[in-house]
Amino acid sequence: MDRIVITGGAPLSGVLPISGAKNAALPLMIASLLTGDTLELANVPRLADVQLLLRILGNHGVDHTVVGRRPGESAETGQTLRLCASTVIDTTAPYELVSRMRASFWVIAPLLARFGEARVSLPGGCAIGTRPVDLLIMALERLGAQIDIDAGYVVAKTPKGLKGAEIDFPKVTVSGTHVALMAAVLANGTTVIENAAREPEIVDVADCLVKMGAKITGAGTARIVIEGVPRLSGARHEVLPDRIETGTYAMAVAMAGGDVLLEGARAPLLQSVLDTLVAAGVTVEPTNEGIRVARNGAGIAPVDVTTEPFPGFPTDLQAQLMALMTRAEGASRIRETIFENRFMHVQELARLGAKIRLDGDVAIVEGVERLRGAPVMATDLRASVSLVIAGLAAEGETTINRVYHLDRGFEALEAKLTRCGAQVERVRG
Repeated sequence: MDRIVITGGAPLSGVLPISGAKNAALPLMIASLLTGDTLELANVPRLADVQLLLRILGNHGVDHTVVGRRPGESAETGQTLRLCASTVIDTTAPYELVSRMRASFWVIAPLLARFGEARVSLPGGCAIGTRPVDLLIMALERLGAQIDIDAGYVVAKTPKGLKGAEIDFPKVTVSGTHVALMAAVLANGTTVIENAAREPEIVDVADCLVKMGAKITGAGTARIVIEGVPRLSGARHEVLPDRIETGTYAMAVAMAGGDVLLEGARAPLLQSVLDTLVAAGVTVEPTNEGIRVARNGAGIAPVDVTTEPFPGFPTDLQAQLMALMTRAEGASRIRETIFENRFMHVQELARLGAKIRLDGDVAIVEGVERLRGAPVMATDLRASVSLVIAGLAAEGETTINRVYHLDRGFEALEAKLTRCGAQVERVRG
């Protein structure tokens, strides 16, 4: 099994390109099931989750091609996919595929909307919380779907087609909003989604659906209105830059020190994160080319943060911030409100010398003068990259095991960090 070895102490400098957003690319790929025409997606990151979703879509009969490289594209700057669901041969998504990636459950929405039926495996548990699908099922039922649970599968049918309705989510749900949006675009009549997720990835998917012929207003607000249309066509769409990758590398620069341009990053996608970094004493400067992040000599100030739905501080950057705060000059408090089991990285950070105390949903991080390299184990995607950030500043060598988690969400991580001066090496085996 591969592992990553980091020799800490090297500052970062140069230009680091930001990839397309995984959390937009996956639902955009699933949206290809809504039309028999070709959907072309540019700036799709080269990730294990993307490859797995291509397998899942292929199981339904979706053809895909990877377009040859274009000017400006490289192994670090994404790929262009063409997806065509003109001949869908199977509306069942089997357990052996869905169990490997929760987002694949979302295929239930376009399959049901376009073909009137879907049989999709329940995704099961997750290392960072149960994340049930009850709100997704509720949204489909509001649109007129008949839902049964049979031997671990959600069986959805709509003999007379979906019908527009009001969907009022009791809590903000990104997955529920994605599912409701994809189901409603082909429903008969008007659908109103209340308490909708406002994440930029929701807006990106809505923008693509509009290019395909959908009628959507309000994406990016808490109230989205969809006028159903009979069919959608093909389109070309470029995936927006990954705000989680942007925040991750911004914290890496803050941790290691140095001066890096995060090329292609957009500040409005993660303003709460940038504000937090500024409060920690980091220089953050949006430019026409991206976002410049620098810390040269100054210490890291402690900050208090609570994770919240967008536009608040994202849960997907909580672990990375915790790694950064292990070197702050004082105590920080990080409250996790989104997932109930997302402090699994704490024990691994402690192996590097971090001082972190847990009190319910709050982590109190006492900054230390130095971290020391050690073997550590990745527990999930975001936790694994927090260990990379810590390793960049740790004395000596840090070995991160189970790095397949990293491959799910970070494109060319070693190459990007190495080009900026980090000593990072992947050891195969």
